[in-house]
Amino acid sequence: MISEVSKNNPVIAWWSGGITSAITCWICINWFGLDNVRIIFMDTKSEDDDTYRFKSDCEKWYGKEIEVITNPGYDDVEDVWFKHLSLNIASGAKCSEVMKITVRKRFEAVNKYSFQAFGFDIDEIKRAKAMSANNPSANPFFPLIALCLAKKDCLTMLPNDLFLTIRPPRTYQMGYLNNNCFKRGCIQGGIGYWQKMKREQPEKFDAMAVVEHRLTDLKGEPVTMLKDQSKGGGLVFLKPHPNYPDMKDISMMKGREPKPLMECNGFCGTNDLVTNDTETEINYAT
Repeated sequence: MISEVSKNNPVIAWWSGGITSAITCWICINWFGLDNVRIIFMDTKSEDDDTYRFKSDCEKWYGKEIEVITNPGYDDVEDVWFKHLSLNIASGAKCSEVMKITVRKRFEAVNKYSFQAFGFDIDEIKRAKAMSANNPSANPFFPLIALCLAKKDCLTMLPNDLFLTIRPPRTYQMGYLNNNCFKRGCIQGGIGYWQKMKREQPEKFDAMAVVEHRLTDLKGEPVTMLKDQSKGGGLVFLKPHPNYPDMKDISMMKGREPKPLMECNGFCGTNDLVTNDTETEINYAT
């Protein structure tokens, strides 16, 4: 693998704003050399402000710029939702498709690379296998899995000394186990995630409930993020919708602690062969 890597045929290391991708990029630099790695961030324009602080800190640590790419056709994830009248569907979140997957594939089509490195950890082996099977053109590999590292291990690997101390993204300190699109809240976060948002980030919860209702009214049918996976099932609104009085809302759901989600890296929610408990909990609905 190393013999195939060069400055003109680099490793593409995807930096997503989370701790696992940050450590993956650092490992790639150590394995392949600073000049032979390009670090790329797909900006959804909806990330938490602290993500950009973390990006700046990582650039100092790496000694290298993190390149930013985005979809110029959309202002942010809300723009995606309203242009497509969609939140989370069976194949994944529309905003992930438009702001991550499409952007990554466009980049892949016009740039040379030897391999693409993704921050899947040792607890995501099945997802890594699925991604490799479904995306062979990406030539993906997974340094954290190769080193048997879990997310908790990655948290201990950030520099913390007299020369450089890097704090993890604040979402981890707040008890969220991913750092995806926190300016709005992750629509793949599941019932437990949004119950926590309701308790601790009520302004974001209220704003997202308004989005659900507006999209539902525009489309003429329920548009939600969540689905009840218990017996009886059904779609779940964040707040009751007056036109759908028989539909559940999140206040009717049993309390759940948020579970870890994968870091969003341009493959999340699409073309995976397997699902984990968190993916089962999220909305596989129109």
